[in-house]
Amino acid sequence: MYKDGIPQYTDFPEPIPQDDNELLVTVKAVAIKHFDKAQASGRHYSSDVNAINGKVPGGDGVCLLADGTRVYGMGISGMLAEKATIHKSRIVKIPDGVSDATAAALPNAVFGAAMGLRFKANMRPGDVVLINGATGFTGRVAVQLAKHYGAKKVIATGRNLQSLQDVLQLGADEIISIEDEQFAQKLQHIHATTPVDVTLDYLWGTTAEVILACLKGNGSFTNFIRYVSVGSMAGDGMHLSAAALRSANIQLTGSGLGAWSKAEVQELFTTILPEMFQLAADGKLTVKTREVSLSNIVNMWTMDVPGGERLVVTM
Repeated sequence: MYKDGIPQYTDFPEPIPQDDNELLVTVKAVAIKHFDKAQASGRHYSSDVNAINGKVPGGDGVCLLADGTRVYGMGISGMLAEKATIHKSRIVKIPDGVSDATAAALPNAVFGAAMGLRFKANMRPGDVVLINGATGFTGRVAVQLAKHYGAKKVIATGRNLQSLQDVLQLGADEIISIEDEQFAQKLQHIHATTPVDVTLDYLWGTTAEVILACLKGNGSFTNFIRYVSVGSMAGDGMHLSAAALRSANIQLTGSGLGAWSKAEVQELFTTILPEMFQLAADGKLTVKTREVSLSNIVNMWTMDVPGGERLVVTM
């Protein structure tokens, strides 16, 4: 239940599966994402504003099946509760060696990174990849996945210089602060020497304008550039120059709910997420989390979590 836009800790009836495609589970951990907060407040394009009052938030999480098997699942009822119903066809078994917090936090970042790299950018081994907004939680995962998928070079942008240094430790080859007065010049130099093949953009806004201006051609042949919008932390709008699209071989697309095919989502659950969980179990994919108790929901909803970390509610 919500009060003044903030969830309240209260009792709800135990959800009941409505058909054979739904499973009742015991919830162990749920990550709180920008998406969850935006959807709960009605600010996300997938929000059902009329259903907010009296609705349990949380779209996915780590849970136990009736036989005790630990899985990641997509919720039908809200997941931020002790019990929830999930889609039987959208569960992934979690291997030993992955904590509940990591298993809860990782999937959404994989959605925001792997789906864009694999299906929207059709990333190939040897590509040069630019991650715009790499210091956030999903951006850090994107850096690691770009390397895992065979990127020749990963260029990372962000505001915080210390966070950018952290991203170097995760596999980024070059970093540029978007607040650097020479941001455009540095990016133009990189693109001139090692042409950018893929841009995964979590910021949009004026940063996208600058990047697209740097990728603009001069009338000669260019490499095939795939520009994928994943987020809009720097603003939902931007000024797009028609010349940028005509002067270079650029494919501009988005990656998010509604932009993926059924086949791609199926591959996400059958192949991509299991692989990501195993990478985490093997220590080859790392994330930072901050755990809080469900009973502290009112205080934690507005908690200021450092960039690069994900808030995870444990039951």
